[in-house]
Amino acid sequence: MEETEKIVKRLPNQEIDYFKIGKILVSRWYWIASSLLVFMLGSYAYLWYTPKTYATSGTMKLEEKKSELADLTNAITTSERGPSKIQSETSVIQSPTVILAAIKDLNYPISFYIEGRVRTSDIYPEKPLDIQILRFDSVNYVRDIITFKAISKTTFSLSYKEGVKEILKTHSYNNPITIGATTFRIKTVENIATNGVYLFKFNTPDDLLGRVRGGLRTAELVKNSNILQLQQTDANPRFAADILNAIMREYLLYDRNRKTQSATQMISFINEQLEYLSSKVKGSEKSILEFKQKNKLMEVSTSAENALAKAKEIESQQAILKLQLIAVDQLKEQIDKEKNNVNLNFNAGKDIDPALSALIERLDNLLNQRYELLKTYNYSSQPIQDINRLILQVKNNALNSINATYAGLKRNFDYLSSQLTVVNKQIAVFPVAERDLIALNRPYEVNEKVLSYLEEKKLSAQISRAGILPGATIVERAEVNSSPVSPDEHSIHRSAIIFGLITGLGLIVLIRILNPYIYDKETVESLTSVPIIGVIREFPEKVDDDNSQILAVSKPKTMFAESVRSVRTNLNFLAADKKSKVICITSEVAGEGKSFVAVNLSSTLSLIDKKVVLIGADLRRSKLHKTFKVPNDAGLSTYLSRQSNLEDIIIKTSQENLYLITSGPVPPNPSELLHSARMDELIKDLKTRYDIIMVDTAPIGLVSDAIPLIRASDINIFVIRSGKSKFYAATIPQRIAQEYHLDNTVIVLNAFAEDLLHSRYYTTRFTGENYGKYYYYSDYSGYESSGYYIENEKKKWWNFSRWFKK
Repeated sequence: MEETEKIVKRLPNQEIDYFKIGKILVSRWYWIASSLLVFMLGSYAYLWYTPKTYATSGTMKLEEKKSELADLTNAITTSERGPSKIQSETSVIQSPTVILAAIKDLNYPISFYIEGRVRTSDIYPEKPLDIQILRFDSVNYVRDIITFKAISKTTFSLSYKEGVKEILKTHSYNNPITIGATTFRIKTVENIATNGVYLFKFNTPDDLLGRVRGGLRTAELVKNSNILQLQQTDANPRFAADILNAIMREYLLYDRNRKTQSATQMISFINEQLEYLSSKVKGSEKSILEFKQKNKLMEVSTSAENALAKAKEIESQQAILKLQLIAVDQLKEQIDKEKNNVNLNFNAGKDIDPALSALIERLDNLLNQRYELLKTYNYSSQPIQDINRLILQVKNNALNSINATYAGLKRNFDYLSSQLTVVNKQIAVFPVAERDLIALNRPYEVNEKVLSYLEEKKLSAQISRAGILPGATIVERAEVNSSPVSPDEHSIHRSAIIFGLITGLGLIVLIRILNPYIYDKETVESLTSVPIIGVIREFPEKVDDDNSQILAVSKPKTMFAESVRSVRTNLNFLAADKKSKVICITSEVAGEGKSFVAVNLSSTLSLIDKKVVLIGADLRRSKLHKTFKVPNDAGLSTYLSRQSNLEDIIIKTSQENLYLITSGPVPPNPSELLHSARMDELIKDLKTRYDIIMVDTAPIGLVSDAIPLIRASDINIFVIRSGKSKFYAATIPQRIAQEYHLDNTVIVLNAFAEDLLHSRYYTTRFTGENYGKYYYYSDYSGYESSGYYIENEKKKWWNFSRWFKK
């Protein structure tokens, strides 16, 4: 147990190296540059193909004149606050009624366009062609764009689509042209170029309604203020300014007409009564004159005259009350039907409730608001339900007030009727001639008095209507704004740069995240506590499949050779008390370079007067005999199967102090042979003859052949190949060491070539508990121009291939 605890080591401390992070990003600067270039080209393409949108704005001030009576009425009628005036008027401004009237103001029945390479653009207000419409059916007309092309000074051609068919016809100037149900003529155009092309299209106001409403926005300039800001966006800046000014003008007209509707209704009602009473007065006057001439009765007695005056006064008051009752009945009927604009302010007496007009105005506003909301919401939605509740509440209050008013007028009328009965009794006792004359005078004088009263009311209403002003004023008119608001070039370019950087950096991060391979020593150190005794650089030239070159010997002045020597130096410190060392070399899988490392370490060790024997212990797929170009008829397999003696299988190589034992023919039972006692005898015998016994074994991750050799070795080297071995491979040496209680396992990182993209952004700090448990070595990164290695030929900065090498 104590031995196991000695083997378990902590991972070394690793700190984030921000300089390394910068180097990683800079290593693939061309990825970031390419990403930036793609996004910038995309932004320019988007700006090229996207039509520009322009915006203009204007402001209006809404009058907020409220009487104390109106405030009191609102407080009485509802405890809930309804929509504000800004919200109410916004619905009116955006209504089709106002917008269609504004479109008609522009006189825009024909739109002209110019055809570009990418899109067709509206050229309002320019009218390059003088087109006179002779007959136009607003339902059946050609809605597609018509192309005009000048042929000569007298003729031109028109092309358009009729269904799926393309129509092309030649016409003469000033002659009628019929297309579908539309007839028009094009007047002669002066100084028009031959083959000049123009596009035009017939419109109705409804065709432009969606375009205008889609670009119209309204909002309070300052919260809780009565200043309304209107904004219109459109692809044509002049059209946006003109239509917004037209909308503001039409809103003022609409608002004024709405406010004068009450007086207009009252004048209409009075005109109806005047027409009726005028005919009755004329008839009564003629009857009185004929009666007097027939009966030769010019005057009546004083008592009869007094009675007549009293009856006339009472009947005049009754006639006025009848008019008021009729007006109240009409108002009640309108409210019951919930008809918009129900105002009929015919106030002719003190019995009319002064709060009723405020209630009616509020009801009218609510009905208009519901009409606008129904364009967006269905009848069962919550906003409609809320406004219906307010309408019902105001309606009930108004009807209660009307019923109270009607009852008061009816009481007054009944009282006057009782007074009139008394007067009629007095008249009944007069002589027959006087009674008949009084009967004729009474309706005449009553109607004349009522007629005079109505004339006075009509004049008052006309004066009142003439003095009504709109409830808003234009503070600032819309001006043409030639700077587009969309697309925003600066914003799009800025976004392209940001997304280009993010994409380039994200690609670097993604490649690193998806990378399953080990590339540098810091990655190995982060995964295992087994020490690394060295990093063997990648050989700068191509190596043949058989590794026939003993590279460290053939290229002694390369960084590769120096890195092998560094491993050799650290090997000398391992098992230093052993006179003869058994070194076992293995890896996780084939192709990680264990045989390559074994050959080069053996060759470099032999150069320092070490007698070295290299054993090909991979009995399944050994290539050592091909590397040294020797036969493989006899070797380790024949020795272990007792077919050969030791002297028969030891081969002296061309390099001094380096001997070789090949693997021999592939046996049927390689694992059993390596587990045999004869293998132990071989190792013991070789220890007496050689200083270093280098054993090249089979990959431990694939077969178990190497296990007995690992347990019997003085030094176990686990080879990890940069860019080939996966993360899992770095954990295998520590697991083997713990399982078999070994403390002689080390790692060699093979074929290392600096690749900043996949390098770890941590720096290992060997301090504290970790200090002294690891070995000094270098990966020789950054020493290319030191002058010590033959790779030091300076590369030209314009040699771009070196940038894309990694």
